[in-house]
Amino acid sequence: MKPLKKSVSITLDEDVIEQLKIRAENCDRSLSQYINLVLKRHLKQNPQEEEEV
Repeated sequence: MKPLKKSVSITLDEDVIEQLKIRAENCDRSLSQYINLVLKRHLKQNPQEEEEV
């Protein structure tokens, strides 16, 4: 059984959205699927990272 997903609303810069849309399309994924994938990869590679932006 797939894990349940929860809907969230976020605000992103326009240039980030455009880049994500292009990359999602190149991977044949929806924007939401691609963002989820990118975030999962980031969290896996950076456990408990406390980075100031």
